[in-house]
Amino acid sequence: MRKRIYFNAFHMNCVVHQSPGLWVRPEDRMTQYTDLNTWVELARLLERGRFDALFLADVIGPYDVYRGNAEAALRQAAQMPVNDPMLLIPAMAQATEHLGFAFTSSTLQYHPFIFARLISTLDHLTKGRIAWNIVTSYLDSAARSLGQSELLPHDERYDVAEEYVEVCYKLWEGSWRDDAVVKDRARGIYADPARVRAIHHEGRYFRSDGYHLAEPSPQRTPVLFQAGASPRGREFAARHAECVFVSGLNPAKVGELIRQTRLQAGRLGRDPADLLFFLYAKVITADSEAAVQRKYRDYLESVRDEGALALLSGWAGIDFSKYADDELLQFVETNAVRTLTQSFKRPASAHRWTLGELVKLVGLSGGGPLLMGTPEQLADTFENWIAAGVDGFNLAYMVTPGSFADFVEGVAPVLQRRGLMQTEYQDGTLREKLMGAGRARLRPPHPAVQHRWT
Repeated sequence: MRKRIYFNAFHMNCVVHQSPGLWVRPEDRMTQYTDLNTWVELARLLERGRFDALFLADVIGPYDVYRGNAEAALRQAAQMPVNDPMLLIPAMAQATEHLGFAFTSSTLQYHPFIFARLISTLDHLTKGRIAWNIVTSYLDSAARSLGQSELLPHDERYDVAEEYVEVCYKLWEGSWRDDAVVKDRARGIYADPARVRAIHHEGRYFRSDGYHLAEPSPQRTPVLFQAGASPRGREFAARHAECVFVSGLNPAKVGELIRQTRLQAGRLGRDPADLLFFLYAKVITADSEAAVQRKYRDYLESVRDEGALALLSGWAGIDFSKYADDELLQFVETNAVRTLTQSFKRPASAHRWTLGELVKLVGLSGGGPLLMGTPEQLADTFENWIAAGVDGFNLAYMVTPGSFADFVEGVAPVLQRRGLMQTEYQDGTLREKLMGAGRARLRPPHPAVQHRWT
């Protein structure tokens, strides 16, 4: 029996997410990112194509590492301007029945007490189709915007995240008992006060003393995504994540990272099968190989190196304006995204990247694999990645909605005929759709469960 592959669309509430320059193409609609219809129509397209979820990225600071300012990012609309992803979700949920919605929120953005209520509200409004991508931020500009001089050191940001999720777990799982809401019209009692309690938390980074303001939602704790690839990030994922966002060009290396994270989860007492791994990728497809190559060349001509350099410098925490195009890149320890700079730390026999090569890679593919081919060829490629250990894909786009429409109309039917992609949705919450019937809530020994009031 073939393994079902999970597919999320990877997007962002902005003009340019991962394809700097392609917004100028007439078929791209992202200059209309402020129009709610753009997002509602995308959600309907994805549900028609039986995607599992729409995964919304976010940043809370400008890309200002390149040349020491945000000018390049602004000229190329490289993730700036960017609007809040959370506010899109209720409208898209109203227009769909099954599609899940994952959104990114940094542990810098909200006090966990406020964030917990936001999540519960969305989980109610979507009938349990919400997921949170837990991030710790990588742009110093985000910290400065919030009144801090700079980001905390990389690993300490994960210490903050550990405490942040603990406060959220206490609120989601431990403030209201399952039977607290009685809705007794005869006695005029909505909730039994004896079954609702304040949570008390006093830690190194957060304090909270109060009731969770929202009544229990379908999932309580949302589906948890996480994308750390550093040793500290993998440790966090092994303890908390249900869905892990991975990136890499080599299936064997990505598969080894997945294997190590599953082993870590097992050592913590978790079932390694409770973690699903989603690979970042972009797809170019058409009816013939010649048409695929034409699309590739057309897209490549539209890429703007300045936008790619703004994104690349922000991700790596390195001002690449100081490097020549033909200069071989070396590993440098930074306080930003470790996944990227680790790619420069290779054995002597491995490929060494020049800046020019990396700019072209980032400009078109966003730094992950660019999967190209006819629908049948792509189905083979997806199977090869699944064999390496991934469970699904976060598919970014060249142009919106065209890249997703090409997948829905061309690739999805081939995958469905092979039994590799769902043809109908599982009933229930997003967690049940991903993990199976009866799995609306987290199960032991996930750390959230220890705070559950039963």
